[in-house]
Amino acid sequence: MSDNNKLMTGILILAAGIVILLGKLGFFSFLGRAFWPLLLLIPGIVLHLWHFWRKGPSELLLPGAILVVYSIVFFIAIIGGWGTLKYTWPLFFLGIAVGLFEYDYFSPRRQSGMFIAALIIGAISVILLGWTLFSLSLIYVLAVLLIIGGIWLIVARGRGKNRSIW
Repeated sequence: MSDNNKLMTGILILAAGIVILLGKLGFFSFLGRAFWPLLLLIPGIVLHLWHFWRKGPSELLLPGAILVVYSIVFFIAIIGGWGTLKYTWPLFFLGIAVGLFEYDYFSPRRQSGMFIAALIIGAISVILLGWTLFSLSLIYVLAVLLIIGGIWLIVARGRGKNRSIW
């Protein structure tokens, strides 16, 4: 066996040992648990690139946008815990709205009602997201800000333009 063959065989055996050791230590299961949304993100980006490189129709943007937005939602769930989905579920509607908007905006032929549908679905998504987020402790922050604003307006009434509150 030549020295080059021994070197290559040694490198392959070393790499196999490292892969087996990392697998037994749980490294690859961590990667699978943490980065599986890339299985949605990468095809979504590829669909966008395929269209923008003029190799595919604008219809590719609809599933591409949905996949990208859904992968972001799942990354948020992985980072914040799966309990965050009870607050971020309206973003699934936003994925559809973004896809419809991209399709309508970049399509050479405009279809009537597509932009309006994207706008309505997007607005519903944002309203529902706001509603679910206000069910968190953010409602307390809003209440305190409203109380401070009300007190400031009450205290500032009757003062001239040139006067300061303080």
